[in-house]
Amino acid sequence: MPSTFARDSVQTWMKKVPEWEHKKNVIERIFEFDDYMSGMDFANAVAEIAESAQHHPEISISYAKVTLLLTTHDKGGLTESDFEVASRIDNLVD
Repeated sequence: MPSTFARDSVQTWMKKVPEWEHKKNVIERIFEFDDYMSGMDFANAVAEIAESAQHHPEISISYAKVTLLLTTHDKGGLTESDFEVASRIDNLVD
């Protein structure tokens, strides 16, 4: 399991996922869709990525808005895994 990043390393990695927001020990991104089913389809695609990476985000769904939080819980902060999964998720919509 990768070790957590120092703050300056986090800022470097954030440049690779600019749509995400750094908040304490997590990165967050909110995705908005035209309708409920589009949001659900996206959440299911995220679940596939997460399962294949064995790194699972917190997913919150509110009608057509999907909020994702990534952190490495067992390390207590952000690791390379968080940014790799974030980048793969970005490829779904970007």
